[in-house]
Amino acid sequence: MDVMTAILTRRSVHTLRAPAPSDAEFTYLLKGAAAAPDHGGLRPWRWIMLRDTALEELGARLEAEAEPGSRRRGADATVPLKAVLVFSPAPEHRVPEWEQLAAASSVAYGLMLLLHARGFGSIWRTGRLCESPGARELLGVGPGERLLGALDIGTPEASVRPARRSRPDVSGRVQRLRLRRAAGAVGAADA
Repeated sequence: MDVMTAILTRRSVHTLRAPAPSDAEFTYLLKGAAAAPDHGGLRPWRWIMLRDTALEELGARLEAEAEPGSRRRGADATVPLKAVLVFSPAPEHRVPEWEQLAAASSVAYGLMLLLHARGFGSIWRTGRLCESPGARELLGVGPGERLLGALDIGTPEASVRPARRSRPDVSGRVQRLRLRRAAGAVGAADA
């Protein structure tokens, strides 16, 4: 699958089944995703993979913290793999934290595209997981780190067709700055 096809056909997949990538395949795909832009080469992120009983424990902790009657109380323990993205910025580095956050986010998107190109489905989850003290403790998230979210990963259920998505009109999101030079100096903008 070429890159443009992967980008245009990737969808969030809500119904996932086994198999998910093995640990070795996940690491292989992450090597590709880690080629994302990263000013300073800091790699200000780390991934934590949860399967089976680890997923059940995460779900139990989220359930224990949930408000009674909340719609999604625990983590979905039926997904084959949950990969949690931890943002680990280097606050004293010359690269500002916002650029480090952009690098970590780019790795997540690249990973989703690579998973899709290999026939796997994924969906980005945020919400209570990102603020959960129980999740932070279970996952060993340090004081200077943040949970950015998690990818639920598996094989898309064949009977569930991904929703069609219209392509956004981006023409109103692009502009060209045109400048005129007058007598060797930069002048007013062209119309």
